[in-house]
Amino acid sequence: MSGADLNVVALCGGVGGAKLAYGLNRLLGAKLAVIVNTGDDFEHLGLTISPDIDTVVYTLGELADEERGWGRAGESWNFMEALGGLKGETWFRLGDRDLAMHVLRSRALSAGVTLTDFTGRIASHLGIEASILPMTDDPFATIVVTADQKLAFQRYFVDLQARPEVRKIEFQSPSGGTATSAALRAIGVADAVIVCPSNPYLSIDPILAVPGIRAALDAAKAPIVAISPLVGGRAIKGPTAKIMNELGVATNCASIVRHYGFLDGLVMDREDQAAADAIGIPVHVTNTIMHSKDERVELARQCLGFLDRLNG
Repeated sequence: MSGADLNVVALCGGVGGAKLAYGLNRLLGAKLAVIVNTGDDFEHLGLTISPDIDTVVYTLGELADEERGWGRAGESWNFMEALGGLKGETWFRLGDRDLAMHVLRSRALSAGVTLTDFTGRIASHLGIEASILPMTDDPFATIVVTADQKLAFQRYFVDLQARPEVRKIEFQSPSGGTATSAALRAIGVADAVIVCPSNPYLSIDPILAVPGIRAALDAAKAPIVAISPLVGGRAIKGPTAKIMNELGVATNCASIVRHYGFLDGLVMDREDQAAADAIGIPVHVTNTIMHSKDERVELARQCLGFLDRLNG
């Protein structure tokens, strides 16, 4: 079986993960299931906002704003300007086109549609072949603990621009949320699992914290590989390295492997090649920076080839 014939599950956060998911979708189509973090989700202005799911949907649906890195291309901001003019909350920006997604999702959820079903319908409308699966259909929140307060994720990440020093990260599910049957089924039939180059602490750990996900991964016979989000000890985007420093963790690929603890292989950037012998599990060294869509596809191809070799 070649890499392109594998049924693959990808664990994914926002921008960086979505880029690799784009490449995987181009190569695998319907053989790909992307389990997406919903720990960032929150209620805002009466709407249900799902930032990571929308980033994955917009990216795979060719709607993403590639320059800004989030939201939809060709966006306009009349709603936000009008909201500000009425002294409403403007710290979390919702573009006019993006607003359509939030209104539709909020109405669907209020009518009893699950987040999984709503996301599937939208992905299908956009011609996306891969399955985009929320990690849970239940409320599930990432909480950032700083020296003097506990912050809801978006207050930490957007409003405070990830400036407060992180002491700990917690996850809360007031209704006892569990993994969706779709996510567990996808892991159960997967030939391979890829942990995307998302923030391990803010994007992947919430997925692993959902009851059922980690047990399903532990039970899976499929090899699991991660793509390091670090290049030369730096994060390409976001506060990964900052958080590792604040938690007293060395910012290198070996730390990423130790953090997950369940990997069968690691894909790391050429800039970190000198550290490959110290990783302790099989590694594949390649370019992991994805500036272009061709680079997304090429990194996906490299990951599938690596998994194919691990599968023997």
